[in-house]
Amino acid sequence: MKFLLSTSVALMGLTSALHAASLSYPDLVGRVVGLEQLAVLPEPGEQGRQWSSYDRKSRFDTATGKYLQWDANGDGDGIIRKENGQLVLAEMEGPGCIWRIWSAAPKSGHVRIYLDGQPVPVVDLPFTAYFDGKTKPFDQPALVHTVARGCNNYTPIPFQKSCKIVADPDWGLYYHFVYSIFPENTQVPTFKMALTAPDIAALARANQRLTELGPARKAGAKPAAQGQLHGANAQTQATLSGPGAITCIRVRPKVENPEQTLEAMRALVMQIRWDGSSQPAVWSPVGDFFGSAPGINPCRSLPLGRDADGWWYCNWYMPFARSAEVAFTNEGGFAASLDYEIYSERLQDDPSRLGRFHAKWHRDVLPPPEPERAIDWTIMKATGSGRFVGVMLHVWNPRGGWWGEGDEKFHVDGEAFPSTIGTGSEDYFGYAWCDPQLFQNAYHNQTRNDGNNRGHVSVNRWHIADNVPFHKSFEGFIEKYYPNRRPTLYAGVAYFYLAAGGVDPIEPTPFGQRVGYWTPVETFKVPGVIEGERLKVLRKTGGTPQEQDLTGFAEGQWSNDSHLWWINAKPGDRLELALPVDKAGKYQVTTRLTKARDYCIVQLGLDGKNQGPSVDLYHPEVVPSEVLDLGTHQLSAGQHVLSAEIIGANPAAEKAYMFGLDYVKLEAVRD
Repeated sequence: MKFLLSTSVALMGLTSALHAASLSYPDLVGRVVGLEQLAVLPEPGEQGRQWSSYDRKSRFDTATGKYLQWDANGDGDGIIRKENGQLVLAEMEGPGCIWRIWSAAPKSGHVRIYLDGQPVPVVDLPFTAYFDGKTKPFDQPALVHTVARGCNNYTPIPFQKSCKIVADPDWGLYYHFVYSIFPENTQVPTFKMALTAPDIAALARANQRLTELGPARKAGAKPAAQGQLHGANAQTQATLSGPGAITCIRVRPKVENPEQTLEAMRALVMQIRWDGSSQPAVWSPVGDFFGSAPGINPCRSLPLGRDADGWWYCNWYMPFARSAEVAFTNEGGFAASLDYEIYSERLQDDPSRLGRFHAKWHRDVLPPPEPERAIDWTIMKATGSGRFVGVMLHVWNPRGGWWGEGDEKFHVDGEAFPSTIGTGSEDYFGYAWCDPQLFQNAYHNQTRNDGNNRGHVSVNRWHIADNVPFHKSFEGFIEKYYPNRRPTLYAGVAYFYLAAGGVDPIEPTPFGQRVGYWTPVETFKVPGVIEGERLKVLRKTGGTPQEQDLTGFAEGQWSNDSHLWWINAKPGDRLELALPVDKAGKYQVTTRLTKARDYCIVQLGLDGKNQGPSVDLYHPEVVPSEVLDLGTHQLSAGQHVLSAEIIGANPAAEKAYMFGLDYVKLEAVRD
């Protein structure tokens, strides 16, 4: 299947079309699906940026050269300013195009987009209507979709001179507007909700391409090279002559012992050298490179994925001037094999105007030099001209709970404060609220989650139309809130294009550092207790009870490093939990709760009767309470009811009325 390219690309050639001074709406839609365009080096003035609701307390102090409150995490409602009763969310100077709109919690308040100084907004909708697929032209499901509670809209919204986005106060929580600025002489149409028939047809074709997915091989095409790697410590290589471009790579790995799949997929490595370079531009374990790691997991996206027949596909467009050397190696002592096919075409464009494709796997490399930026985990760094086009992130999170409060931060051409700064890791990957649900989409995927974010997690995000061009340098980071010692460990592949002669400092990682670090950890548990997070919810009058991981506060102080967390409730709400009793008898009942600055005053009860006085759970820090004695009771075998009723809150508390139950303990009492 061919990519959907605009007519101008077909007639004018790739670099001519991308540098065209006039772009129609179908041309812009072509960028939504066109991977070839990513290789074209950026023109002067071309930029990729993002407005978001990030916490404005994070800032760079130019006077001291220090990053202040760099881990600030109140990212739900950041705005530029208030103006005439409205909230200004974004301001842009054109020519340009919005490529992606995202939110975690859109509400009914209107969000209005004003273009080119017009007094009437071209879009004036409840924020929910940007994402519900009911309003044309925001109705193409591959472009407008909700996955794992994240709302996404990839419909292009171009503007010639300016764009201003304002919102009603009840617009919701969390937003991203990702956009490009084109060279100043570029002519683009000003977006209108009532698109023309050709414009609508272009969106429909893009939607079809982004729905079908799969390898981008032309009908009847034969591979320029193919072969097989077989056996432990084996290696094979294919060399292609230029000028040319690799258009598709397919591999089919096989592991004889399924129990060794994770290690074997890290042992099988693909590397590519362009034009006789001594250093590989592409170096990655096979499983990670194709978008899903560790192991072999389902994945289907626009540039990368896996078909039902076991073949992985790569559609990244990879031009070269003289030669391409593609090598596959098994660096481990595992009995594994790999079939491969490489498809290519002759290059019609000037190779000097095209970047070389790079993809580098790494763990913890090239940290930022400033100590106040220790939270920033490096995705990639490069010097030269090029485009950042995506990342695959593998998280080892053996304690469970949410791992990714961290924001993405992209520093372009040496800027001190990033022109892209986000609102949370899951937000960057297009979902929300740390939802463990797996999803697949053309632009972003959660391909593995071992449950409640505990164990292995794999996510990816591809920047196609919303790629980030850079002219001198690029430094990309994502905040990593939990330290390695927890342990919470990251590994990733950065995908980007770089001009010939540019500097890509990430080096290959030895096999011993790629495997074996995903080892289970022992969890602290109080002997003989019933964990609060394991109690069945029988009834609730409000709020949301759920498990919360607590290792980020004081590891080893809560049994099982977690508790039952009841949030979004109010005074008067009641929660009833099933308390199992295995054997009839007399028991002393004790419990331990959680205290914090936003917790409630609670009345505990057993089988419909209050037990003891109410308990004030306010504390300026997050700490476990003392052990609370609920008395001695004659209990029959079977299910009993433990209740918690919110009475109010300490005057010094933040009035969120939260409640946390660590455990309940039943100790038999002899007469």
